Amino acid sequence: MGIAMTLKQYLEDHGVDYDLTTHEETGCSSDTAEAGRVPGDQLAKGVLIKRAKDYLLAVVPASRHVALPALGEWLRQPVCMATEKEIGALFGDCDRGAIPPVGAAYGVKAVVDDRLEGQPDIYFEAGDHRTLVHLTGEQFHRLMEKVPHERIGD
Repeated sequence: MGIAMTLKQYLEDHGVDYDLTTHEETGCSSDTAEAGRVPGDQLAKGVLIKRAKDYLLAVVPASRHVALPALGEWLRQPVCMATEKEIGALFGDCDRGAIPPVGAAYGVKAVVDDRLEGQPDIYFEAGDHRTLVHLTGEQFHRLMEKVPHERIGD
């Protein structure tokens, strides 16, 4: 499959320079980091969170998990993980479990764990389990500059 068309269009429309790398098919982000020979702190993963009236994409390094209690406290409302059905409805052109961490491309608000800032390079799922998008840290910062940043991973 390669890069999801929605993501590709969004990156191109916003003038984001990126390249793609491929790796052996994997089933989880820590395996993806290993297969792609990417440090877990530089692999951004998107986790869809359900809140009272809508969804939020929590973006954390693959080396971390979303701290739901901390995220709920920061949002001042209860949160939980979205179901696979809900994820599929919002990220229809992505393989199950391979959603890109660019919520704006899919009309979903996001929050980025501040540990991703300052990394020299950032990688993330392109929409399947074999392809990664690679950005410089500067490009990732530019892509996420209007997205709130908070320590949401543990």
